[in-house]
Amino acid sequence: MAAFPEPTEELDDTRQVLLGYLDFFRTTVEEKVRGIRPSDQARSILPTGWTPLELVKHLTFMERRWLVWGFLGEQLQDPYGDDDPSGRWRVGSEETADTLLEALRAGGRRTREVVSRALLSDRARLGGRFTDAPPPALERILLHVLQEYARHVGHLDIVRELVQPDGGGIGE
Repeated sequence: MAAFPEPTEELDDTRQVLLGYLDFFRTTVEEKVRGIRPSDQARSILPTGWTPLELVKHLTFMERRWLVWGFLGEQLQDPYGDDDPSGRWRVGSEETADTLLEALRAGGRRTREVVSRALLSDRARLGGRFTDAPPPALERILLHVLQEYARHVGHLDIVRELVQPDGGGIGE
């Protein structure tokens, strides 16, 4: 399991602290999903109906929506490609744990690239996700993405406990 980035580390660069937490949670998502039996990765056991693989795809698209479409203002062909027409998360039959987790890692690399070229105080560009001024600063976007990851890692913990009662907590 990836080491939790303790807040006592001697890092003066807030950008690196935020990126470190994002890397930690991305790695934790991958470890949690890989720790679920393949037969349980693509099935839902929750009333809301999402599967662990759908969650991975959602996180990939969520991060891209906030950093690429949101902060950079780049036009995306399908910013909500993780949703079906009813708004539920979806995974195509050709998508596997390996391809979805690689897309998650690639999204993380793109986030690092975006963040390394900006100041945390820089505001998102208008024209993508944001059309009204003032758009949020990069720091606020990163904090939002971070809380999304943290919340969904907790969801994966619950799923693992339900499908594998002997393991699944974040500290394992």
